[in-house]
Amino acid sequence: MIFKDMHPADIAEAISAMKKNERNLEFLKLSSELKVEVFSFLDINIQEEIVRSMTQEDYAEVLNNLEPDDRTELLENFPDELIKYSINLLNDTEKQIALNLIGYQEDSIARLMTPLYIQTKANKTVKQVLQHIKKYGKKAETLNYIYVVDNNNILIDDLKIGQLLLVDEDTLISELIDHSFISITTTTPTEEAFDIFEKYDRSALPIITEKGVLVGIVTFDDILDKIKDRDTEDIQKFGGMEELDLSYTQTPLIELIRKRAGWLIILFLGEMLTASAMAHYDEEIEKAVVLALFVPLIISSGGNSGSQAASLIIRSMAIGELKLSDWWYVMRKEIASGVMLGSILGLIGFIRIFIWQEAGIYDYGEFWYLVGLSVSVSLLFIVLWGTLSGSLIPFILRKFGMDPATASAPFVATLVDVSGLIIYFSIAAMFLTGKLL
Repeated sequence: MIFKDMHPADIAEAISAMKKNERNLEFLKLSSELKVEVFSFLDINIQEEIVRSMTQEDYAEVLNNLEPDDRTELLENFPDELIKYSINLLNDTEKQIALNLIGYQEDSIARLMTPLYIQTKANKTVKQVLQHIKKYGKKAETLNYIYVVDNNNILIDDLKIGQLLLVDEDTLISELIDHSFISITTTTPTEEAFDIFEKYDRSALPIITEKGVLVGIVTFDDILDKIKDRDTEDIQKFGGMEELDLSYTQTPLIELIRKRAGWLIILFLGEMLTASAMAHYDEEIEKAVVLALFVPLIISSGGNSGSQAASLIIRSMAIGELKLSDWWYVMRKEIASGVMLGSILGLIGFIRIFIWQEAGIYDYGEFWYLVGLSVSVSLLFIVLWGTLSGSLIPFILRKFGMDPATASAPFVATLVDVSGLIIYFSIAAMFLTGKLL
């Protein structure tokens, strides 16, 4: 297959769609430079497959020319024997870079950084810097920013490349700097780095040590990859399952079942409490069978409102819109929302019973209007309770250092199902005792 004039990402996609033997052969036919570019766009399982099919010399060439951040991600996901094999194929310089990056904590921003950038000193002229860029710029991850350091490699400023292009060549870098720059320390959690990138709208940010020494940069494309992984994990958790280690199509059936079974068992045990609650009110149901007709309606409305609230709050927390201190603001807002939403559903429920009774579609008995009031008032309180539960649980989880996404929609719905039955039958007893009950 000829990949003339195709972007490396498109080549990687085409190769990934091939059968194993054909895929490996087509990859080996690529030029040395294109191998490196295409390799970084392949999924980890295909990367591993291709590595095992390559000669030691071919793999060493690809590995030594990979961007350090791409190589770090590769080594993080490889099995132990391939990690050792890979590191031993690196030259001394690249091996030191790889070991330094892997040495940082797994969730730190330093794991994403690359040491390939352009730096200079304040006593250099713009002409000298531009000459340096022409000589070494091809290896840099990005040329958008030039980083200015002192004799101890401490970052003192960063300059946009445009600033250099708009002044005379004899201008000293010291005349352009204002010592105002944004940076991230190596120990900063990746999640916090997301917010910094978003706040300052930067395509790249320098990474410094606690003492201010410049050790690398992180570009926004690497951040986007991690944001995608984080959001995928949160969505899977919110769906009521453990996060997948691989994509859905690459996850073996047994592993998929294992990831889903745990939460399903927990939720099933929780729903058993619903059956227990129904059994507790069996006398009331026996006396007024009509009440049982509305159980699915009642509990599903509470679960739906809870899931809605949980979705809104978890997403707002994820993008930094809400913090722990905002819990009371959220409660006030959700109380108002719950009352209004519950009132709307309660009114619709009463109208439905009225129409069915008057049209002769179903006879709810002599006290149909009390049944209607029981249903409508129950909907008001259950939707309110579902809304409050769905919005409060993420705050509780965050308070105890847990991932708010664990407050999955099925979990919230199960909680509201059980409590919703108690609310429904308690309100029905208030209206119907002495009548139907």
